[in-house]
Amino acid sequence: MTSMKTITVSAKIRRELWTKLKKYNVNISRVIKEALEEEVKKREEEELRRDLAKASSILKKIPRERIVRHIRETRETR
Repeated sequence: MTSMKTITVSAKIRRELWTKLKKYNVNISRVIKEALEEEVKKREEEELRRDLAKASSILKKIPRERIVRHIRETRETR
């Protein structure tokens, strides 16, 4: 089994919030992990959208006939 290396992160929260989290038996570690994973996923998706927009603007500059010709040439060499 591969071991996953982890690090500890900390955050300061209001005591009132901590009290409520304890009252409702919130698994703080799980909530933090899920929130951070969701934030990373959101940022990766935003980055991908920006990259796709850049690629789209580049591809729009290439004439369709050139793309079709290249695809046909590639198929013929298989």
